[in-house]
Amino acid sequence: MKQKIYFDYNSTTPARPEVVQAMMPYLDSATGLFGNPSSVHTFGQATRAAVEDARKKVAALLGCSADEIVFTSCGSESDTTAIKGTAFSARERKKGGHIITSAIEHDTVLFCCDYLSKNGFEVTYLPVDSAGLVHPDDVKKAIRQDTILISVMHANNEIGTIEPIGEIGKIAREREIPFHTDAVQTVGKIPTKVNDLNVDMLSLSAHKFYGPKGVGALYLRKGTRLHPLFHGHHEKNRRAGTENVAGIVGLGVAAEIAMKEMESDGKRVAALRDRLERGIIGSIPSIHLNGHPALRVPSTTNFSFEYVEGEGLVVLLDVEGVAVSTGSACASGTTQASHVLRAIGVAPNVAQGAVRFSLGHFSTEQEVDDVLKIIPQVVDRLRSLSPLWADKIAGRVTEITPAERFIKPAKK
Repeated sequence: MKQKIYFDYNSTTPARPEVVQAMMPYLDSATGLFGNPSSVHTFGQATRAAVEDARKKVAALLGCSADEIVFTSCGSESDTTAIKGTAFSARERKKGGHIITSAIEHDTVLFCCDYLSKNGFEVTYLPVDSAGLVHPDDVKKAIRQDTILISVMHANNEIGTIEPIGEIGKIAREREIPFHTDAVQTVGKIPTKVNDLNVDMLSLSAHKFYGPKGVGALYLRKGTRLHPLFHGHHEKNRRAGTENVAGIVGLGVAAEIAMKEMESDGKRVAALRDRLERGIIGSIPSIHLNGHPALRVPSTTNFSFEYVEGEGLVVLLDVEGVAVSTGSACASGTTQASHVLRAIGVAPNVAQGAVRFSLGHFSTEQEVDDVLKIIPQVVDRLRSLSPLWADKIAGRVTEITPAERFIKPAKK
């Protein structure tokens, strides 16, 4: 059986053994830890204590008060709660209806904004530069008297570019505009202290940093007004629904581990990513590195392979035992070029060959080296089927593509 190499950590991460171990007592009826956290009896209070302990751990990771953490089912719910909740609250108070976001947000944020734009709100989509950066001056220029929310992601899930959230947050605070960031790809990987980022709301998801699927959280700064999506008394009337105790416990442990290992693990993963990039650049011609070359989360690299179709490359790599992605798992199945790559100006013929490699805690040097042996062979196989590639190597294609201007393959 072929070795399986998982390089799709931005899509989801495997739960750490410590996380699974901590969750198990809350899934085993024999332990007695199955009570509803809202119940006043002993069974309920035992699980309530576990939920509140996890809340403190998540708060410690973000540098906030425990009562500013609202548990949700995932990052998408956290994003939706922040965006729709703020919009509906502003409408109730007749405070305006203008929202600012970026052109490269996660689909959930874009879907929410699209929904709101069809229901009486106005949305400004900020452009990004060729590296995927939102410029704070553009935020400042977009602000209006009726602006009720700014939402810009902390780091992009496809290209890994880290946005200047602290600067944008400072602008929002000076204008007294609620500021939200989708930090799903950064929490647990790089520092995400909410006061340093100047955010009022921050979304996170456990399964992006070695916790379980099906649980997330929303940081909600004290005093931030929010209309809840689900009505009921849970989470201090901010998010109704019986808490996922086992999942919340797992999230808490994942947050605790991240606080201890984030710096060292980040350096190690970044070194592996750089090793992978050097190997790809040195062995495969006509490629393009998408995103900022330095301001990226440690895990992520995104390459466009010219004269190759990205989905085909993903499939053939999977046959060889290597799991990668063309971009966001939430947008899988679409045949259209990534909205992120379009926004940073990647030509359509280059964007269609994009593949994201995302590494993580369990990645090794041996895996990187094995992938570097496999991927040139797979790219060669796909390019051998392309008449355009045949024209290029025969010298019948003379134009220099954007990719070739960006990266020059190392001489062999």
